[in-house]
Amino acid sequence: MKGVRSGSGGRDMSQLLSDFGHELPTVPAPIQVPKAARLFRHAPRRGARRPGRGWAPATAPVSTWRMTSDQAPVLWPFISTPGLPPTGAQMGPDMLSGGAFHADPIGWVLDDAVPVTNPNIFSFGKPGRGKSATTKAFCLRMMDFGYRTLILGDPKDEYEALCRFLGVQPFVIGHGLATRINPLAFGPLMTGWEALSAEQAQGRAAIVFARWLTLVRGLVGSQRIGDLKVPFGPSDEVVVKAALQHLTGYSHGQSHLRETTIPALWHLLNTPSAQLVEQCRYADERHFLDGTRLLRDALGQLVDGALAGLFDDHTTIEVDWGAPIQSLSLSRLEPLGDEAVGIALTCLNSWGRGMREMAAPGDLRVVVRDESWKQLRLGTEAVKSFDADLRLSRRDGDIQFAIAHKPSDLLSAGDSGSQAVAIAKDLLHLADIKILHGQDLGVAQELESMLGLGALARDQVTRWAMQGKGRALWCVGDQLYKVQTVLTPVEKALTYTNENIASAA
Repeated sequence: MKGVRSGSGGRDMSQLLSDFGHELPTVPAPIQVPKAARLFRHAPRRGARRPGRGWAPATAPVSTWRMTSDQAPVLWPFISTPGLPPTGAQMGPDMLSGGAFHADPIGWVLDDAVPVTNPNIFSFGKPGRGKSATTKAFCLRMMDFGYRTLILGDPKDEYEALCRFLGVQPFVIGHGLATRINPLAFGPLMTGWEALSAEQAQGRAAIVFARWLTLVRGLVGSQRIGDLKVPFGPSDEVVVKAALQHLTGYSHGQSHLRETTIPALWHLLNTPSAQLVEQCRYADERHFLDGTRLLRDALGQLVDGALAGLFDDHTTIEVDWGAPIQSLSLSRLEPLGDEAVGIALTCLNSWGRGMREMAAPGDLRVVVRDESWKQLRLGTEAVKSFDADLRLSRRDGDIQFAIAHKPSDLLSAGDSGSQAVAIAKDLLHLADIKILHGQDLGVAQELESMLGLGALARDQVTRWAMQGKGRALWCVGDQLYKVQTVLTPVEKALTYTNENIASAA
């Protein structure tokens, strides 16, 4: 049988096979998929040359726009990653990433991925921008992680409500009150002294006398001769150290020491023993009295001056170091002026440092230093004392939390170009964490020159942070985080500091 060609009137192959009972498989018709509409189409730079297509004989000028990352999502979904581990106190949302911001200074120090080498914090901000609220919220929330809080001087009783909420009665320092603080107290270093070897006793004694010399140097240097600060030179240091050794009964390998006070030091210098005169290499008593007249008069002002009866006797309080918070109120000293408050802060800082010198491992504290600028204004030696406290934070495991109004407060430590100002400016490098609350535009130059903030970060502090309380730029090393502190209803009641203004309105 011959095949028949399709289209010639005969049967094609599929029909022929069908007649004999065989069916060929059919090929499905292809599915017609409509083309998706194009979102973008190429257009000439001047537009299509057709009516209604916006054709222009000349190209439009190109304009450049700058915006922050919180404005960029209008054109592009830009999201910054948090960059910090979610450990420590949750302070509020990070406005750049949309996630929660957690503050954990010591955890940051231990994490090599975070550019932080010390846990100290400087908080700056215009009054009323939420510095105190952020500080209290941080302290309260860090208690959940085993931290306790020590307020070394509360000039305005801002932490009184927080103490009472936690069941702690704050200590009040003022004339006519029973509270006394001896800045020359041994502190925990005296514990177990009799069991120490001669070498160990000498090591502890070196720590004690170094702290006392730093304190006396700061107290003497806070006094003035006209516009000049009282100098404290090497000879004065030799005299003070020798006098303190006499008063405490210190000698190499001594198994018991006596606690002394600033008035006792002053009285010994006024009536020196022959042994003290000889040890200090003076020809006779008259030579000693003439050579130490300025030193003795400066110490006398501390004994008989405005702060008489406050820091010139043995400590009369028993501090419960297991309590969640302890505070020493200085509000009763406010009428005496900033200098008196600054001297009191210096004494408290030395006492507090002594109380923490033998802290047990795991005894972590947030040490709040409010109105710290008042201490810095006492002069070079007071600045050195504050500098020593910040440098010891890594050893003690404490978070030093210093509060001031603006960065230039550090420059008020002395004249421009002076040693005090140079040391005060270096304090900023001893705090790798800075919380920058809202500031007026007049402070913008300070933020850029002293803290190295760029134009965008500076605008965040002087504009965005000024538009609401609790807004702050957190500088964690060289990383910046735009944080809005969020308070619970309980925290709002505990951090409210405008009672006096509200009652007067």
